[in-house]
Amino acid sequence: MQADLYPSRQHDEPSWQERLDPVVYRNDLTNAPIAPDQLERFERDGYLVIPNLFSAEEVAVFREELDRMRQDPAVAESGKTIKEPDSGAIRSVFAIHQDNELFARVACDERIAAIASFILGGDIYVHQSRMNFKPGFTGKEFYWHSDFETWHIEDGLPRMRTLSCSILLTDNEPHNGPLMLVPGSHKHYIRCVGATPENHYEKSLRKQEFGVPDHDSLTRLAERYGIDTATGPAGSVVFFDCNTMHGSNSNITPSARSNLFYVYNHVDNAAQAPFCGLSPRPAFVAERENFEPLQIQPQRYL
Repeated sequence: MQADLYPSRQHDEPSWQERLDPVVYRNDLTNAPIAPDQLERFERDGYLVIPNLFSAEEVAVFREELDRMRQDPAVAESGKTIKEPDSGAIRSVFAIHQDNELFARVACDERIAAIASFILGGDIYVHQSRMNFKPGFTGKEFYWHSDFETWHIEDGLPRMRTLSCSILLTDNEPHNGPLMLVPGSHKHYIRCVGATPENHYEKSLRKQEFGVPDHDSLTRLAERYGIDTATGPAGSVVFFDCNTMHGSNSNITPSARSNLFYVYNHVDNAAQAPFCGLSPRPAFVAERENFEPLQIQPQRYL
C-alpha cells in the first residue's frame, strides 16, 4: 500500500496542503482530442465545459432510457439507487456503465473517454458512474466538497489522477441549480476534520456531512478564485478535476436537471485499502475489482 500523501479527517483543525500531482499528465499535443486552449483552461481552472458535444437527437435517446429506468421498480429497489432525504424521489442511480448496455457504450465514447485518457496520460477505467436527477421545485442542494478527499479517504485512490465527466441531458441555466466550481481550487487540498463513521456512504450520498471543508477555507478559496457556474445547453459536457471544489444549490424552479456522470481513473491509480482504516464503500459506488482499460472507440446511438 502506498503512503498516505493526502491525509485528512485526522485532526481537530482543518489545514491546507498544496497539490503534489500534475493536473494534465500529457504535454504532447500531437493528435490530441482536445484543443490546446481547452487543455490550458482545464489545467488552470480545474474544469472545462465543451458545448454541444452530443447532438439533440443523441440526448433524446439518453433521456428516453433514463426515463425508462427512473420508472422501473426494479431499478428503484436495486440497492444502487439513492433517494432524496425528504421526498424519497430518485436522486441517483449508480453503476450505469455496468448495468445498462446503452450507458456502458457511452462510457467508452471517444468524444469523452479519449479526452479523459489524454488528460490522465494513458489507460483509464470507470471508478464510478451514475445518472443524476435534480427535479424541479424539490431538487436538493449538494454541499461544497472535493471528490478526491472522499475517494482517497473512503475508497483508497492514492493520487490525484482522476477526473469527472458530466453529460448534460437538460439545459443547465444559472437559476436551476447547476454545478458550481471554484476555479483554481484544484491546486490546494483541504484537510477536513471529523473521523469517518462506518458506512458513511449510506448518508453521504444523500447529504454529505464528513469530508466537507470548513467555512474559513471555503471563504478563502472563494475570495481568491471566485465561483463559476457550469452552464450550457443539453448535450454539453463538463469535465472537472478530482480535486476541484464544487457543489450545487437547490432547484426551486420548474426546470428539472439531469445528467450522466462518469468518473475516469488511471489504471495505475487503482483503489487500494481506504486511508480511513474502515471497510471500503460498496463496489457500485467505487470500483474495486475490474481495472481493465476501457476500449475507447466511436459510438453511434441513432
